[in-house]
Amino acid sequence: MSIPEEQRAKETKNLDLSSEALPVERALGIQWDTETDAFTYSIKLPDKPILAVVNSIYDPLGLLAPVILPAKLLLKDLCKEKRGWDEDISEKHAEDWKGWTEDVTYLSNFQVNRCLKPADFGRTASAQLHHFSDASEYAYGTASYLLLENKQGKKHCSLVMGKSRVASLKQVTIPRLELTAAVVAVKIDKMLHQELQVPLQPSTFWTDSTTVLRYIDNDTARFKTFVANRINVIREATKPSQWKYVRTTENPADLPSRGLKAKSLAQSRTWIDGPSFLLNNECDWPEQPMQRKESLQNDPEVKNTATVNTIKVEEDKEPMNKLIDYYSEWHKLKRAVAWILKLKRTLQQLKDERKELSRTIIQAEKDPEKQKSKLEHHMKKYKSTREKKPLTLDDLVAAESEIIQFSQRQQFNEELQALQKGKQVSRNSQLFRLDPILQDSILRVGGRLNKSAMPETAKRPAIISKHGRVATLILSDIHQRTGHAGRSYVLAQLRRKYWIPQANSAIRKLLNKCVVCRRITGKVGEQKMANLPEDRLLPDKPPFTNTGVDFFGPFDVKRGRGTVKRYGVLFTCLTLRAIHIEVADSLDTDSCINAIRRFVCRRGQVTIMRSDNGMNFVAAERELREAIQQLDNDKIERALQPKEIKWIFNSPAASHQGGVWERQIRTVRRILSSIMKEQAINDDCIQTTMCEVESIINGRPLTTISDDMNDLEPLTPNHLLLLKSQPNMPPGIFNKDDIEYHRLVQELRLDGERFQRYFRLDRAQFDELLTKVGPRITRLDTNWRSPISAAEWLAICLRYLATGDSYRSIAYS
Repeated sequence: MSIPEEQRAKETKNLDLSSEALPVERALGIQWDTETDAFTYSIKLPDKPILAVVNSIYDPLGLLAPVILPAKLLLKDLCKEKRGWDEDISEKHAEDWKGWTEDVTYLSNFQVNRCLKPADFGRTASAQLHHFSDASEYAYGTASYLLLENKQGKKHCSLVMGKSRVASLKQVTIPRLELTAAVVAVKIDKMLHQELQVPLQPSTFWTDSTTVLRYIDNDTARFKTFVANRINVIREATKPSQWKYVRTTENPADLPSRGLKAKSLAQSRTWIDGPSFLLNNECDWPEQPMQRKESLQNDPEVKNTATVNTIKVEEDKEPMNKLIDYYSEWHKLKRAVAWILKLKRTLQQLKDERKELSRTIIQAEKDPEKQKSKLEHHMKKYKSTREKKPLTLDDLVAAESEIIQFSQRQQFNEELQALQKGKQVSRNSQLFRLDPILQDSILRVGGRLNKSAMPETAKRPAIISKHGRVATLILSDIHQRTGHAGRSYVLAQLRRKYWIPQANSAIRKLLNKCVVCRRITGKVGEQKMANLPEDRLLPDKPPFTNTGVDFFGPFDVKRGRGTVKRYGVLFTCLTLRAIHIEVADSLDTDSCINAIRRFVCRRGQVTIMRSDNGMNFVAAERELREAIQQLDNDKIERALQPKEIKWIFNSPAASHQGGVWERQIRTVRRILSSIMKEQAINDDCIQTTMCEVESIINGRPLTTISDDMNDLEPLTPNHLLLLKSQPNMPPGIFNKDDIEYHRLVQELRLDGERFQRYFRLDRAQFDELLTKVGPRITRLDTNWRSPISAAEWLAICLRYLATGDSYRSIAYS
């Protein structure tokens, strides 16, 4: 199908393809020679300011970046001189501008092939991007090339994109500009990978700055912020192995960083075809310098590290202190000291034996050599005859005494010296109130219990400072032996043998560090409660606008000769905490809907209804919604349309979300238990009872009750519902016996004339029946198979008076 004539281009409408050449088209400011399939340029500079002329050259791919750079540098110099947009420029700048405008005309001889792959290249086997970056004192730039290789091993390289940017007015070092150019190359690589629909191998990046290569290869140095941010961008997108070194003379990115005349650009193919070494094998590429691995210790971009030398100075501790600090258990410390003391005694015995043998041998033998040999022989024999004995209880007691004496010499040296001299302890000493005495070189508590039958260690406990390591070991040992008991028990066990001043604080500190005690007595983590819902916090609406509902029960109610179950429906105002109770016949959906309707009729329209996720509530909400939708028709006036209730269900198995009404149900049950006392009542009675319970709960105070007689009465829900407090007067004064008597008489009259003889009972006989038989018959009636009528109950009572038989046997007869 041919293109319609009206839609054809004007240049090609009358073109004869057999004899005439294809025309030159313009696309996005670039001339496209369709005959040679190449981009050409024909620059016509307008008579406008310098900025407008430079911006009029449209070069999205940066193919003219080296030529446009001198004009950008001229604009930079003018900005540095703070020239206005309409001001005249200096003569030097005018000459530079004139020379550039004349040089730009040579771009008419410059062309770039539109297709990156030659026509006779064949099928491509591999493709790879090579990015070159460079920087000068005035600008920095990049050049990206696509290197293609066919199946015959022939390679072709062509320019894909160039980029040239002017350096900042602020003075920036050359290494920083080189690093910035490398970042631009990384960003261009990411963009070209997304745009080129060609399978590409990992890109290669070239730079002539060994400093940048060292920055990229380094993993240990801490660079300053400028360098660190750019190194981070480079390392996230590339690997250090992708970066290579190229000499400046072979780096095509040197052109967009320094600028080039248009005449030179048109005559040279280096900028378009790239460096020649890319067409060679990789082994013939430029050799990589060894300076990449040099240290950056003196580099100005590396943060200075301050070296801090620390010297650990340890005080000369006594060997006994080191021994005590080494052990973490009191028993092990005693055993270690006991072995040391035993070794001391053994060495002393060997020393005495050696002296005795030496004296005897010297008297019998005059030759020194023979004296020495005999002495060694006798000592070996003596050592072999010695019996090796384990530690005994006496050894442990002696070791404990030595440890306590050492601790007391460290903590109570002044008190020991005073007692050794026969003086009293200073009044300023913390031991003055203990009346300390010195017994067996151990500082012990004095007092007046010398003649008591208590153990000696309990009458005279050894005094130990709580600041010493020994006190900690002793307390820890007692705490573990007592099964990690509490502070008082540990203190009681401690006082049987030792006395530690301010032991309470020492024990408390020990218990706080005890892992076992903290795990056993630790509090369970509590989750922070969420914010209360909005409908519980805004009391500006009428009562029961936001309501919670729940069922409770069941309650047994008399109905004829049998009993039926009734349930309470509790409605709680979420803001005023007032309640309303309805009685439901069952737990089905109809009873729930009827109870809600009665509630709404008495208390007003409800906006939000909250409840548990019970099946009856879910069905009631669905049926109410359907019913309201059915009512919403043209037959009913709009003024009478009911408002829909927003029903919010709690999460399944999350009864704690309904704590508002669950707490009120507990209060209702407690009041009902105190009023009804498990007795069966009828429907009329349960309705009255529920109303009384509702009145009682709504009369509870919501505010704090003050002790000041001048304060007003506390606020209750009844104040907000009835605008008055609930009166506490009973509805009347009745005699319980009269009620029972008249009720029984009325019920007995309905049973027939055959019980008329029982009506001859006087009041005294009836009272006797109520006192003796009534409670037991009532208890029997609670477990009875079927209800007992008033006449039968009275007959049982009369038979009991006449025969004296058991009321249970009479009832079963």
